[in-house]
Amino acid sequence: MKSFSSSLSSPFSPVAVLCAAAAFSLSSCTREEEERTRINLWHQMALAERSILEEAVKEFERRHPHVDVTVLYRETEELRSGFQNSALAGGGPELVYGPADQVAPFAAMGIIAPLDDLLPRSFIDSQIPKALTYLVEKGPGGPRRRLYQVGDRVGNHLALVYNRALVPEPPRTTDELIEIARRVGGDTDGDGRRDRYGLVFNFTEPFFFVPFLAGFGGWVMDEEGNPTLNTPAAIKAFRFILKLRDLGVIPRECDYETSETLFKEGRAAMTINGDWAWGGYRKAGIDFGIARIPKVSETGLWPAPMVSPKGYSLNRNAKGKKRDTALELLMFLTSAEVEARFTEALGTLPGSKAANELPQVKRNPLLAASLRQIEVGRPMPVVPELRAVWDAMRPSYQGILGGTLSP
Repeated sequence: MKSFSSSLSSPFSPVAVLCAAAAFSLSSCTREEEERTRINLWHQMALAERSILEEAVKEFERRHPHVDVTVLYRETEELRSGFQNSALAGGGPELVYGPADQVAPFAAMGIIAPLDDLLPRSFIDSQIPKALTYLVEKGPGGPRRRLYQVGDRVGNHLALVYNRALVPEPPRTTDELIEIARRVGGDTDGDGRRDRYGLVFNFTEPFFFVPFLAGFGGWVMDEEGNPTLNTPAAIKAFRFILKLRDLGVIPRECDYETSETLFKEGRAAMTINGDWAWGGYRKAGIDFGIARIPKVSETGLWPAPMVSPKGYSLNRNAKGKKRDTALELLMFLTSAEVEARFTEALGTLPGSKAANELPQVKRNPLLAASLRQIEVGRPMPVVPELRAVWDAMRPSYQGILGGTLSP
């Protein structure tokens, strides 16, 4: 004990040196931990997109060794409510990713920050205008357009996807759609049960109903944000969806996951889905094409899916170094380098001007077909009232499908 005590008393003893080294190491680790910046990103990207996002985030962390980024997936509605609750309480992730229709409610609640005074002008100018979501705000100096979201892609729109093995040429009208769907669907193995459908899509969700509403001459709201759902066009569109179901063109019940499974397994000839899903069809080995949702035979109008960017917004609670790092991450994830990866894998239209000039983007046949659908689409209203329209449509629309309400 004495010698041990004695050795500790010497400033140059091995034990003392080891203790000092350990203490220095612990203090260094503590300082290093304190210097690390932790960023949280919440998103609602589909499965095919997540691996690309996660690899891009890892690349950002390699370039910024003192930054840790936590990426969290949440389903769209859960993302909205979760972010609202956490941000209103003073917390939440630094960055939130999603479609443009969430921007106006978040801005109205004061939980996302305007970006036009935070991002370099050169960066904003490097994005195509359709990728930038602005809101007009009233102030003492008059109305001002404020940037609240930077999109990594433009579109987020629905289109007709067809399995070339079952449908070599896509239908051009809804009459052709019904005829082809009824011809290729049915009981293919003779067991008395339908095992293939002509068309599948998430028809219980209002977002997927909207193109047909437009095809019958209607829309969800006027330019002042007033809902326009109590119309003859809405009644006709509801009846058309019921007709597809009652004729056996689509399954009697079909949610998003069901339609995805049936199409990927080759048990559906056609589907209606967005650009976020196309990479998954390629990965499943489906030889597919993209076309416009067929023209409504009764009206001669093209169904008009909503077109919007999807992108990143900044939590207003992010301050100081966290805010600056989050903005760096936002610019990296919306760079041509990263967006090109999404385009190659998924066929999405990138938001940066430089990415749109890349050969792999210009020569992408999926993008060419996607642009033809965008031409007849309509911009998604970026107003808080749209959230109320979705919430009001859903129970009534599903009541029609369930037979408790008439169109």
